[in-house]
Amino acid sequence: MKRIISVFLTLALVLSSFSFAFADTTYTVKSGDVLWKIGKTFGVTYQSIAAKNALQNANFIRVGQKLIIPTTSVATKPATPKPVTGIKGTTLTIATTTSTNDTGLLDVLVPAFDLKYGTKTKWLSVGSGEAMEIGKRGDADVLLVHSPAAEKQFIADGFGINRKDVMYNFYYIVGPKADPAKVSGKTAAVDAFKAIYAADATFLSRADKSGTNTKELAIWKTAGLAPTGATDKWYKEAGVGMLDLLNMANEVKGYTLVDSGTWGANKGKLTNLDVMVKGDPILFNPYGVIQVNPAKYPNVHSKAALAFSNFITSAEGQKIIGNFTSKAGQKLFIPDAK
Repeated sequence: MKRIISVFLTLALVLSSFSFAFADTTYTVKSGDVLWKIGKTFGVTYQSIAAKNALQNANFIRVGQKLIIPTTSVATKPATPKPVTGIKGTTLTIATTTSTNDTGLLDVLVPAFDLKYGTKTKWLSVGSGEAMEIGKRGDADVLLVHSPAAEKQFIADGFGINRKDVMYNFYYIVGPKADPAKVSGKTAAVDAFKAIYAADATFLSRADKSGTNTKELAIWKTAGLAPTGATDKWYKEAGVGMLDLLNMANEVKGYTLVDSGTWGANKGKLTNLDVMVKGDPILFNPYGVIQVNPAKYPNVHSKAALAFSNFITSAEGQKIIGNFTSKAGQKLFIPDAK
């Protein structure tokens, strides 16, 4: 009898331990926490935490907030997609944001894809907004962009399908080393923008509906401000790409918002500028790949687009992205495919 009881007790302990090992964890948000860092600590994706807690915006968490961290024990990897065949010789057109071009990432990523599939790929480097306009005209096969709200709308309107997370980096607020607006040392992007506004300090905006421009306008809105080139002489609406804007900011010694990849690849030439603010959760910058909808545009190279989407989110493509660095050895993008 004692032996039977002992066996049941042992079994109960094992089952108890088993249940505990697979239980979700609760985490209380601390000052300086960012969702992707919390995910990294627990070995899960920031998207899975956001989904578990029904967060509408993964960029916004507050100190003291309790988050349920999903267990990694039951996580499963997505099935490996079937190889795409019959696309050798196809010319693929990518519409993409300027940062993937200005950093040199596509100069490494695209040749690896073409070598694997025998394709011939060209890309149009514009802001994310313009990339999606190109997609809406059916003049590209696939998009690689970083404007989440616009991407969601692009798909909802039937122009795109099969969006996948690819990678992320961050935005920086950069400005002149003299820092006339006293921005350096601030931790919140909103506070930095308020200081620039109050000082009438030169700020350069891309003003081109790019992902960076969309993020910039969102920060101004959060700050309760809405500067325009028509009414605010210090606010310069340049209407140019990221690298051109950085060079302009460097020349006139003004402030601007830049993705960390473009900054990291070019900062050696920007001798008049320094990073003023980084690390604020609102500055998180995710990139996604979207196939242009072949049901709406039968002329698109849908098979090649699928192959490219699969490639850059595969272990092979993600390794290329993760190993890609600036000349100084700085990682410019963090692979993030699921």
